[in-house]
Amino acid sequence: MTNLFLNGERRLRSGWWVAIFMAVIAGFLFPLIFLARDQGGDVPVIQQAGVVLVASLFCQLLRRKPVKELLGPLNWQWPRQLMVGALLGVGLMAGPALVLGAMGAVSWGFNGDGLAAIGPMLGVLAAAAVTEELMFRGFVFQRLIDGITAWPAQLVVGAFFVLTHSDALRSIGDLGYLAGLNIFLASILFGLAFLRTRSLAMPLGMHFSANAIQGPVLGFGVSGSDQAGLLIKTSHGVPDWLTGGDFGLEASLPGICFLIALIGVMWVWPRS
Repeated sequence: MTNLFLNGERRLRSGWWVAIFMAVIAGFLFPLIFLARDQGGDVPVIQQAGVVLVASLFCQLLRRKPVKELLGPLNWQWPRQLMVGALLGVGLMAGPALVLGAMGAVSWGFNGDGLAAIGPMLGVLAAAAVTEELMFRGFVFQRLIDGITAWPAQLVVGAFFVLTHSDALRSIGDLGYLAGLNIFLASILFGLAFLRTRSLAMPLGMHFSANAIQGPVLGFGVSGSDQAGLLIKTSHGVPDWLTGGDFGLEASLPGICFLIALIGVMWVWPRS
């Protein structure tokens, strides 16, 4: 008879590890949520990143597996892959922005007030990227790969990634369908980067730099969040599906085209 708890190697099944991880996250996060609510605010993103990191390391130790299996080998290749991912993320957002600029759909002016705000904004975006990559390409994704193989795991995590953005997607009406597709494809891209390298470095670099270029530099929204960037963006009477409107390039047709192109690049990327 099939053992519901143990696999053929007499190890706890991956689904139970996912459940344990979620329980650990809840155990750490709920007290912070209640404390933040009493103070009339939200849990700071840096605390969220710390909770997910601690929960991931704790569950990895419970499995008696090395940290390098979770984060990737912590050698000279880790910072190299982080930088390569960052460059790809820059291209992912700078490409469609340049296309829109060349079409005359968007123009920019310098924002003198944006320089003082860019440091804290980059810190928040870095913490958010760490949180989301640990959540969506870290322990849970890797256990799903073990349990149901890579591409079913990609689809499950991609759907979950879209779900976590559902409030922002609902707020933009019909444009939410385009933005939802973009967010799902972004999850596929970041997952491919992990599968090619078996490291969180490249997807983390992509995720952070894409958001940093889109918002703090170019002045677009980041998943519906307003950003006071170094540049002030002005749209010139073009439909929101072309520029992404207030949501950002993630809800634009050029953004999806560049995203699909980068997925193609990552598809043929040599495995580490």
